[in-house]
Amino acid sequence: AMDAARGLTTLAVDRGEKPSVASAIVKYHLTERGRRVMDDVMDIHGGRGICMGPRNYLGRFYQSIPISITVEGANILTRSLIIFGQGAIRCHPYLLKEMEAAQRRDANRFDLALFGHIKLLLSNLARAVFHGLTRARFAGTPTDREEARYYRQLTRMSAMFAVSAEAALLTLGGALKRRESLSGRLGDVLSQLYIASAALKRYADQGRQPADRPLLEWAVRDALYEAQQKLFEVYANLPNRWLGRTLKWMLFPFGASYRAPDDALLQRAASVILHWSSARERLTEGLYIPRDERESLAQLEAAFEKAAAAQSILAHLRKAMRSGQLASGDPEHCLVEAVSAGVIDEREAAQVRAAAAARQQVIGVDAFPADYWKETDSSWQRNPTPSQQAGRSS
Repeated sequence: AMDAARGLTTLAVDRGEKPSVASAIVKYHLTERGRRVMDDVMDIHGGRGICMGPRNYLGRFYQSIPISITVEGANILTRSLIIFGQGAIRCHPYLLKEMEAAQRRDANRFDLALFGHIKLLLSNLARAVFHGLTRARFAGTPTDREEARYYRQLTRMSAMFAVSAEAALLTLGGALKRRESLSGRLGDVLSQLYIASAALKRYADQGRQPADRPLLEWAVRDALYEAQQKLFEVYANLPNRWLGRTLKWMLFPFGASYRAPDDALLQRAASVILHWSSARERLTEGLYIPRDERESLAQLEAAFEKAAAAQSILAHLRKAMRSGQLASGDPEHCLVEAVSAGVIDEREAAQVRAAAAARQQVIGVDAFPADYWKETDSSWQRNPTPSQQAGRSS
């Protein structure tokens, strides 16, 4: 989803457009998601990402997260004011025209814009109610493939968002900008629609690859669920509580329509990147992956490849343990016994040992002797001894 939104927005810039709202969406949501990703990465790496040294490729990235959050538009401002506050005016087909006509005291242009606005509101309301009652079964879609249901649900969510935004604008007027929590939630709905649309476009542009299916499903289901929850929060916090309850009853007549991605889907999506696949290659396209074995990232990639190659051998060893051919325990510690019993051969045992050694190399942190910094000022250019234990969480 993040890569899809980035690609769609940069494509617009490349074509000479100035997508102010789209760029604000991408700036806010990609940096916020990047913050969560880095937190997860640090949890996984443990001491390897904390202890600074030449082998630590995460520490500086972690330190830079606050920069991306606050520089070039603070995220708290971007979410509450730019995405919806500016987007509601700039992207609305009639609101800006009404404001300009009123400023110029042009009654004819104002009437045209006003009646167009009313027609649009009624049309969106009818669409939202109809799609809510039918669960968007009859919504138009650009394809008849499996992902058509996602296009239908985005059509429904778009109509519900339009009605909800109009209701907030009509009841709060200019005060909506000062209700930053409310405008921020409406901006979140708009953002989730954009991110889901970007994911669908990326999936279509790349040839609807079956390997990408779990990633698409997770991205769209997550976006629809988050958008739904933000709409519920909008209805609960409108100053006119009767209006909020009415909107929820009209637009969600059967209650919540979308569920968050379940664990089974999460595991299928995670498996795409836990093993080598064409989908993983597409996700990392354009990233610099060094091949020099002295670089930590190259060592990590090499360890990934060796671990993936050893998975089937380890599975075979575990099966032999369950059947009683080998004593129970860590498969990596019974390689000699497994070779003697004919469960695996020497080549396979060497693969497992290589994977274990590569794993130990990438989880170890930099360890320096007590006199390390006294010997030379260029000590950062030297290779410290990797610790064998500090990389593991205690």
